[in-house]
Amino acid sequence: FSALGVALAVSILVVGRFAIDSVERLVDVQFEKVQREDVMITFQEPRAERVRHTLAQLPGVLRVEPFREVPARLRLGHRSRLAAVLGLDSGAQLRRILDRNLRAVNLPPEGLVLNSKLAEILGARAGDMLTIEVLEGARPVLTAPVALLIDEPVGLGAYMQAEALHRLMREAGTVSGAYLQVDPARSAKLYSFLKRTPSINGVAVREAALASFWKTFGESLVWTTLVLAGFACVIALGIVYNGARMALSERGHELACLRVLGFTRVEIGRILLGEQGLLTLPAIPAGFLIGLWLSFWLSKAMSRETFRLPFVVNAGTYAFAAMVVLAAAAVSGLIVALRLQRMDLTEVLKSRE
Repeated sequence: FSALGVALAVSILVVGRFAIDSVERLVDVQFEKVQREDVMITFQEPRAERVRHTLAQLPGVLRVEPFREVPARLRLGHRSRLAAVLGLDSGAQLRRILDRNLRAVNLPPEGLVLNSKLAEILGARAGDMLTIEVLEGARPVLTAPVALLIDEPVGLGAYMQAEALHRLMREAGTVSGAYLQVDPARSAKLYSFLKRTPSINGVAVREAALASFWKTFGESLVWTTLVLAGFACVIALGIVYNGARMALSERGHELACLRVLGFTRVEIGRILLGEQGLLTLPAIPAGFLIGLWLSFWLSKAMSRETFRLPFVVNAGTYAFAAMVVLAAAAVSGLIVALRLQRMDLTEVLKSRE
């Protein structure tokens, strides 16, 4: 039971750090590999594709990638979900679609690409025909096949090649907004211009979104990890110290006899604390396994439509958990060792067994 208690203390630390590892991976994938644009702008209403050239002339704009976004209700059988179908150009670099191995996915020339969460909600598989009830303009009702499913950590994504979406909508090349790569030295002038432009409905800055994300989740994660580390230290300290203290009470007479026979305090301490070490060290890898299982369960339990925590536990998490528990065990061992130093041999040998 002592070993199990130490293992559970280790597992608490692994789970606490898992949240940080998972969110760091989510941020790296979403804000570094998927959303690579500096600024995303959306228009009040769809504009002609030639607006790309106008945007390219704005101060500080280095690259422009327009997109077409169609709000719709996706339906398969009796299941439906509100989602936006996003049309991207072939070879887009600022907003990419990635598979589970973080490799860029080329959008098929026809059909929809759904992320796995949206496909799960709709009960869709590759090859199924989806009904698309468009919620803008003339509100046509269209059909398109599911061409591919991908894994994404954020949102409910439905994607098409921009040309395929234009053909499906029976419209000329129109755009709903654009992703921009911006020169940081001229970004302030660009933002000021965008704010004064009435045809632009919204401006989203990637760095601001990332800072807001960390302000919202980062502080809570730090405090959660500190609280879990405190609980784990108390558990490990209490279990190891309690075990050593009980062993000292039960074997005080034997240890005193050994001292009288010539054993040093260091040797006596090694005998007493060695048993606790044999219980603590094997409990650490067992705690890793328990923490790994709990982290996997937590990643599934916290899967939401807005975001899904990836199942990631870094090597640093295992090292952190092991060091905290070993430090707590060392402190408890030091406390027991001090009691050994003050042990009265005469009183112990006088006690009746």
